[in-house]
Amino acid sequence: MKQKIVVIGNGMAGARVVEEILKRAPEQFEIVMFGAERYGNYNRILLSNILNQTQDPAEIFINPLSWYQENNIKLHSGVKALRIDRHLKKVLGVKISAETLPYAQSSADEASTVSLDIGEFYDQVIIATGSRPFIPPIEGTNLPGVFLFRTIDDCHEIAQYAKQCKKAIVIGGGLLGLEAARGLMTHDVEVSIVEAAPQLMPAQLDMEAAQILKRTMEAMGLRVLTGAMTAKIIENEGKAAGLLFKDNTELAADMVVISAGIRPITEIATASGLKVNKGIVCDDQMRTSDPEIFAVGECVEHNGLVYGLVDPIWDQAKVLANVITQKNEQDAYQGSKIATKLKVMGVGLVSMGEKETKESSDEIIVFRDPNRGIYKKLIVRQNKVHGAILLGDTENADQLMQLFLRDRGLPQNRAEVLFGNLSASSLVNAADLPESTQICNCNGVCKKEIVEAITTHQCLSVASVGARTKAGKGCGSCRGMIAQIIEATAGQVSYDSSEHYYVVGVPLEKSQLTREIKTRGLKSVSAVFEHLAAGKEDPDSKAGLASLLKILWPKEYVDERDARFINDRVHANIQKDGTFSVVPRIYGGVTTPEDLMKIAQAALKYKVKMVKITGGQRIDLLGIKKEDLPKIWKDLDMPSGHAYTKAFRTCKSCVGTDFCRYGLGDSISLAQKIEYRFQGIESPHKMKLATAGCPRNCSEAYVKDIGAVAVGEDKWEIYVGGAAGGTVRKGDLLYTATEHEETIRMIGRFIQYYREHAKYLERTYGFVERIGIDILKSILVQDSLGICAGLDEKIQEAVEAYRDPWKEAEVPAYDHQFDGPRLIEVLHEANNNG
Repeated sequence: MKQKIVVIGNGMAGARVVEEILKRAPEQFEIVMFGAERYGNYNRILLSNILNQTQDPAEIFINPLSWYQENNIKLHSGVKALRIDRHLKKVLGVKISAETLPYAQSSADEASTVSLDIGEFYDQVIIATGSRPFIPPIEGTNLPGVFLFRTIDDCHEIAQYAKQCKKAIVIGGGLLGLEAARGLMTHDVEVSIVEAAPQLMPAQLDMEAAQILKRTMEAMGLRVLTGAMTAKIIENEGKAAGLLFKDNTELAADMVVISAGIRPITEIATASGLKVNKGIVCDDQMRTSDPEIFAVGECVEHNGLVYGLVDPIWDQAKVLANVITQKNEQDAYQGSKIATKLKVMGVGLVSMGEKETKESSDEIIVFRDPNRGIYKKLIVRQNKVHGAILLGDTENADQLMQLFLRDRGLPQNRAEVLFGNLSASSLVNAADLPESTQICNCNGVCKKEIVEAITTHQCLSVASVGARTKAGKGCGSCRGMIAQIIEATAGQVSYDSSEHYYVVGVPLEKSQLTREIKTRGLKSVSAVFEHLAAGKEDPDSKAGLASLLKILWPKEYVDERDARFINDRVHANIQKDGTFSVVPRIYGGVTTPEDLMKIAQAALKYKVKMVKITGGQRIDLLGIKKEDLPKIWKDLDMPSGHAYTKAFRTCKSCVGTDFCRYGLGDSISLAQKIEYRFQGIESPHKMKLATAGCPRNCSEAYVKDIGAVAVGEDKWEIYVGGAAGGTVRKGDLLYTATEHEETIRMIGRFIQYYREHAKYLERTYGFVERIGIDILKSILVQDSLGICAGLDEKIQEAVEAYRDPWKEAEVPAYDHQFDGPRLIEVLHEANNNG
């Protein structure tokens, strides 16, 4: 019979150790999990994105509920385990109400007296209860308007309450506190951060770096108070109204969020008679004082240390999985070197090892540029990295972290380590790394796992290694090292056909996928998954499929909202603070006094944070709250500028013959005709166009996706595949037209061919280089394939199918389209219904 493992805790640690066990012995155990929250497990690091609404809750889940079913895992969601009966070998738990915090403290007396209505017998137990927010010992923490910041539900409650507030205080200037402040700024409240220590982020920064970070935060509109000792939370009319400090000064606010660090959740270990100190005491095999009970994650104390970071969880989970599956019973956790790489309020930060040193023999190298918010510090001991801080510029962080984690020697020129160059990059050769070296920091994948994927499972491409191990599936910075390991292990890196699939979730390249969609009449994303992917949906593929289907079926496409990015669901461009950017259509960059007055009045009414002239000659209104989007669209009474989607964006224009003494062609009139015709036409990537009244190119038409340049009266050269962003490329001459109508027809023909044959997210410059301008001329000008008439008809169908999405201000596409995170309520309902 299978042995039974009961895992107490369904967070990042509990789920990760189960993943590691399944990887080693998928059929060896019956696995049961207790999770106090009513969901699958999710990435708590991204909670601020839920609070500021840059991500939906579904987007931060690591394993959805379906994962548990697919792996035959029994999950007690919304159930809190309170006691382990070590005599009966049974874990006892109780369902918690919606009002009960999943991390609320429970006493040993409660564990022994409460009616425990759920029980599971076990052979081994893994405790992965994690940590809870630390609540400072101050009066008033239980008042209405006071919140903790730890779960998806916390984010929802904070967002709802903030709607009625003007000022908010965050108690805590560490990473969690700053992330909570970042999230609150989305909700149009004035945010103050209160930190008792003399500096922000004392665990990661030295004083000088903290001062630079403080100035950066204040420049973003935050008020920062350090060295501020809170005495109590002020009460007014039965709810929180601010803080009273120990020096008798006060700070008014309408709500208070406490995010002052975390503490291990150890009550179940105490109630069960296990050894507990700062955390649940474990040995090198992650065993507690009971040899049949293990622990992992933030609840653990190992060699006197408690870790509150992700990397130690990955290390501990691997050791525990080796021990419990008997793959390596003597495997030992030796502690973790602490190196963190993150973003604080959008500012890059890397911290590793010690922040300060008292050793006179240590080298200290510091670079500071306070005006740009940049600070770099390196502490070198015995020619190795002993500590480092990178703030504001983390470009060379991965190199530095590898040197620190592997305890490698440094070059004599220390600047190479902080700023990077060719000789510094050669310091790391993946082929020479020990097997224990962690290659992918995002997903905690070491070199040994990658080598096993190559040798045992014949994963000979970067993509197949990623599919097997998750390496390279995060930020992607380790993909080069993965390729080195493949080459060193197998001799060469193989071609992987999946890299040429239009989307990863459907095993077909674009022409095959298009043919199947047309032949089968598939008009929705879910239908494509059902018929072409054996019914298995891939969230990362949905947006690409939605774009393709809309191109193939301009009038019949079935719109499924979960297949769109947030920008496309609400027809506005989300900003890093969670507000939105509204860009009305201004055809060819020409507007009227009446429209300017509408824009100005709307900007005043909705307290727009910035009014900006865009590079496409339009006016951008930045800082609009999600719930205000329909109202500002109505007040503007102008069409959407589609600045938020993969589609035709703008057609920039110079003044042409109307005013310019050099003008050869009416560029303004042509630009307006182009915009009216192609507005909102979706494509594999965004398209930016321009018309220039003469070859002097004031509107930069030569470096646009498509540009029309007047070279004589009613004579227009059409250039395609230009770029002027991270890639700079002059477009290739496709055709010379003799009038506006012919110019527009040829532009439409190229757009349609690009729509039908480009890869998803391939810009026109990549498409033109891949196909070749001579072949494009043959197809689109000389009609070598006999498809030009068809292309003209299809682009006309797309033009006729256009509807202004801002009309959803009058009739929303679905209920709560412009509300807060409605998905949370849906998840609650789904779980309550089983």
